[in-house]
Amino acid sequence: MQAKRRALVMLPLAAPALAQDRPLRLIVPYPPGGPTDLVARTLAAALQPPALVENRPGASGLIGAGDVARLRGETQTLLVNASAHVIVPHLQRQMPFDAIADFTPVTEVVKVPLVLVVNPSLPARDLPGLLAQARANPGRLSYASSSIGGAPHLAGELFKLLAGVDLVHVPYRGSGPALSDLIAGHVQMMFDSLASSAQHVREGRLRALAVTTAGRLPALPDVPTMAEAGVPGYEITTWYGVWGPPGMGPEVARRHHLALLRAGRSGAAQAAWDAMGAIPVFSEPSGFAAFLREEHARFGRLIRDANIQPE
Repeated sequence: MQAKRRALVMLPLAAPALAQDRPLRLIVPYPPGGPTDLVARTLAAALQPPALVENRPGASGLIGAGDVARLRGETQTLLVNASAHVIVPHLQRQMPFDAIADFTPVTEVVKVPLVLVVNPSLPARDLPGLLAQARANPGRLSYASSSIGGAPHLAGELFKLLAGVDLVHVPYRGSGPALSDLIAGHVQMMFDSLASSAQHVREGRLRALAVTTAGRLPALPDVPTMAEAGVPGYEITTWYGVWGPPGMGPEVARRHHLALLRAGRSGAAQAAWDAMGAIPVFSEPSGFAAFLREEHARFGRLIRDANIQPE
């Protein structure tokens, strides 16, 4: 009888250990090969033991994220997503989940700065020159983006609002086709990730006029920030984070945060962040939760101010 009582007392303590014995799954709501997938696979390889990455693309990331939102109380499945997680809800007439309430924040992984690049044939040699040209030719200059509602698109809309210029938005299916048309001169400018554009800038196919961060970037020390170059208050980046399903306890979320922090500081991960032009963050769950609320509200205001209509 005493042995039975001891076994019953130990059962609740054994359950978390059993959960941790299951492989950690990282759900990516986009196809393989994109930046969110790269972030997830960098983390998965550096975790001990390594995690499994599952790609569940579709519906602007809503399918994979929705799968995680339905796993209430699950402890070994996490969502890896981009800033689109708090942008897409403002662009959909109907959402299958609440992007804030239906997930447990674990950590912001990295921020990825954007850079304003232009075709070298443009007369403007710097941002003040571009602003002058745009103001003298309203509606005549166009900017490319990798998609409607993505961070590069919203970076362009924020630029239009704060600088008071009239530009035409030309969306593409991915940054590759957008960059090709920019280099060919079919569009005049683009807000793109540093990793994507840096080689073209170094080889003279594109000219970098400003970065979108609050401070200058080590990779482009001579390129001013948007605020320095004439657009006060301008700051925007794309970022990547990790969420758990709803109902994940704070201790579990903290355990995952610490494991991801260790993985993200490994040599292999640091090399990957450098190649992406990414700035590691790895905020604690509470800090990430506050950041998500701020970003959700900020992007919502920007989308309304820019009159970007839901699909």
